[in-house]
Amino acid sequence: MLLLTGISLKNAILLVDFAIHAERERGMTPQDAIREACLLRLRAIVMTTCAAAFGALPLVLMGGYGMELRQPLGIALIGGLLVSQAQTMFTTPALYLLVGRCAQWGKDRSV
Repeated sequence: MLLLTGISLKNAILLVDFAIHAERERGMTPQDAIREACLLRLRAIVMTTCAAAFGALPLVLMGGYGMELRQPLGIALIGGLLVSQAQTMFTTPALYLLVGRCAQWGKDRSV
């Protein structure tokens, strides 16, 4: 669980950090910034997920003593990695835009 949470958060931080940098340095809109972040950071996110999944592959494929405990752990880990990657790539941009709109709404309202 800690591995899955850590990788998922790292992926979200990569996207948000890149998008904030693009907004501030290049003056992009939030929509364009998060879209470019998703496109440019996808390779790094997929590579991290694949590395962790390939690391869990021996748990699934190995036989022997304790196999009945290791195999479900490996399957859950690989499945969790795939689900967390998909969830990160869909929910992080949506939440980024939502928070940006709420912040803009708060600025407009306070003026």
